[in-house]
Amino acid sequence: MGYTEDMTDTTAPQQPADAVLRAAGLRVTAPRMAALAVIAEHKHAEADEVAAAVRERLGSVSTQAVYGVLHALTDAGLLRRVDTGARNAARYEMQLDDNHHHMICRECGRLEDVPCQVGHAPCLVPPAEHHHDYEIEVAEVLFRGTCADCRAARTA
Repeated sequence: MGYTEDMTDTTAPQQPADAVLRAAGLRVTAPRMAALAVIAEHKHAEADEVAAAVRERLGSVSTQAVYGVLHALTDAGLLRRVDTGARNAARYEMQLDDNHHHMICRECGRLEDVPCQVGHAPCLVPPAEHHHDYEIEVAEVLFRGTCADCRAARTA
């Protein structure tokens, strides 16, 4: 899903961010517009990074208010929250409805997209005996390892 208003996601048709918010049943507010713009410009941004960038654009906005905005945008399906585990904070990206996965470096925290390897969503399903009568919609995979830069820094 792409947005205009200083947003750089070009993977989908562009729609004004205010129209996207309204279509999702959300009020159009300056913090919501700013958060969408920040995340479009800074893929995989942490909440604190989003809060700092929103404050740069709008002035005084509390971190708690930005957390509330991120929660509302995620619940509305406009953002995807990527839980990276206890060591690293959650990251946010534009919801693209493509069921891609992620790879994270354990040392520097760099997060990269990894395309689904099996086909359409969900690209993984549990065995029938563990299915529990769920209709599986998405499978989230997080690959953990060490990136080439961090490995090179260790040997230098």
